[in-house]
Amino acid sequence: MKTTVKQLITPAVFIFSLFISLNANSSVTRAESLNKQEKSLVAISSYTAQGKIAELNQALNEGLDAGLSINEINEAIVQLYAYCGFPRSLNGINAFRKVVDERKAKGIADKQGKEIIMHSQTGDRYERGRKVLEELTNMPQQKPAPGFGEFSPRIDAFLKEHLFADIFESDVLNYQQRELVTNAALASMTGTGSQLGAHIMFGMNVGITEGQLNDMFTIIEKTVGKEEAESGRAILNNVLKMRNSN
Repeated sequence: MKTTVKQLITPAVFIFSLFISLNANSSVTRAESLNKQEKSLVAISSYTAQGKIAELNQALNEGLDAGLSINEINEAIVQLYAYCGFPRSLNGINAFRKVVDERKAKGIADKQGKEIIMHSQTGDRYERGRKVLEELTNMPQQKPAPGFGEFSPRIDAFLKEHLFADIFESDVLNYQQRELVTNAALASMTGTGSQLGAHIMFGMNVGITEGQLNDMFTIIEKTVGKEEAESGRAILNNVLKMRNSN
């Protein structure tokens, strides 16, 4: 990656300022390291975002071996289309389908997991998505979103109605798992430093700890490279300074 740490941090500062939480220090008991399933979600997300199918195949097998269900992995890869596009997500789904078929042929019985129910919620999808985003940010969300939402109402509607309502509302994965998936993908791609900073904040708001994020960047160092991991750690440190100053 040619983008420097300074280039990543500078645009992130503006984004971070929008999402500083007044409730940063939760009383909820939080783990200080990722478990095997969470580590697998990070690796799967990273390889999917990069389009590294051979490495993804191994990560998918390791995820199933770690106890992730078929539906949990499916849901993670589906979510990634919103961050790295349909081509990478579809390639990941097709790779996963082949892995599941190969394991079945070997007599391995992987658990299907919680059923993914489409359109199970009722009510205004924009408002549902806006409420989800308020949970992630711990801040009120204007309608439309200031800046980009005013300039392009359709992208604001897609963000609220589809990503945060249709996808994030599904309880196949919880908010912590979804934010791990998102952060791992953003840390694996170029030009997404601002979004990574915002989602690090979202993740910490819903219970992801500094230790778990450092675990994530250790994995990113292996799945992508040291430079990308160090860039991510620099953004994390910037987020921590902002949270600690409030």
